[in-house]
Amino acid sequence: MTPQSIDQAGGRGLKAWLAAPVPSSPFQARMQQLSLKWWRLRANPAAMFGLAVIVLIVLVALFAPLVATHDIYAQDLTKRLQRPSAAHWFGTDELGRDIFSRLVFGARITLYIALLTAVIAAPLGLIVGTTSGYLGGWVDTVLMRIVDIFLAFPSLVLALAFVAALGPGIDHAIIAIALAAWPPIARLARAETLSIRKSDYIAAVRLQGASPLRIILGHVVPMCIPSVVVRITLSMASIILTAAGLGFLGLGAQPPSPEWGAMLASGREFILTNGWIAGIPGLAILVTSLAFNLFGDGLRDILDPRHG
Repeated sequence: MTPQSIDQAGGRGLKAWLAAPVPSSPFQARMQQLSLKWWRLRANPAAMFGLAVIVLIVLVALFAPLVATHDIYAQDLTKRLQRPSAAHWFGTDELGRDIFSRLVFGARITLYIALLTAVIAAPLGLIVGTTSGYLGGWVDTVLMRIVDIFLAFPSLVLALAFVAALGPGIDHAIIAIALAAWPPIARLARAETLSIRKSDYIAAVRLQGASPLRIILGHVVPMCIPSVVVRITLSMASIILTAAGLGFLGLGAQPPSPEWGAMLASGREFILTNGWIAGIPGLAILVTSLAFNLFGDGLRDILDPRHG
């Protein structure tokens, strides 16, 4: 490793890591690897900015009752469409409700949708992709044709179709978005598995009599997890935009829920005269999506060996 690459990968922190003694246990080796990855992440300003924004949004969502300044459901028509001021930091909407407070509680709904979608889509895509790639044959053909059918439609259109069948609501929106988000993960996991199954250690495990299920779950899946984590992090922006699109169309969170897409929809008729009503939730969607993209790029650089 050259001095220039050391400086680029974390400066003095990485130099200290390189000067550390050779680990004497698997735990110490793992800790040193995590330390190296952390320093490499810190050397990426864009990724650190994305991480800082994500942490801030998570903290705001967790402590929403303490951060909010007004009741998010309280209506006061005498204060409707007020401009941002000391009393209402982001102004009020068409019903006199405080936009800042609704935006804060809306972060809870957005993160709830994004995290539950990831929890559903990532394992589903991982299992389908690894099973298809390892078993091959007719199993691979059938599963990949199903994936191709899902990928033939844009994610928002596919989510709209599922929501139309299931009915409006947050829980149905999560299921619909997850069903539209898992096929790219399955494709990625399959591609990783096709290279992993040819490895010598997989052949050795197979010769020891391990079943395909044990090999897939115990050896192939753990090797695919880093790539899937990167992919689902980068997909968070698409998930958030799809959730906001469903809310905007009235198929996601229902009024008076302070979901950002629904807030954007309610403010569209005032966009020419009172632009902050739609502009502020739209900006929140933009910043959150950008943060996940920047952080996902940083994770890819430290978790994917091809970008190391």
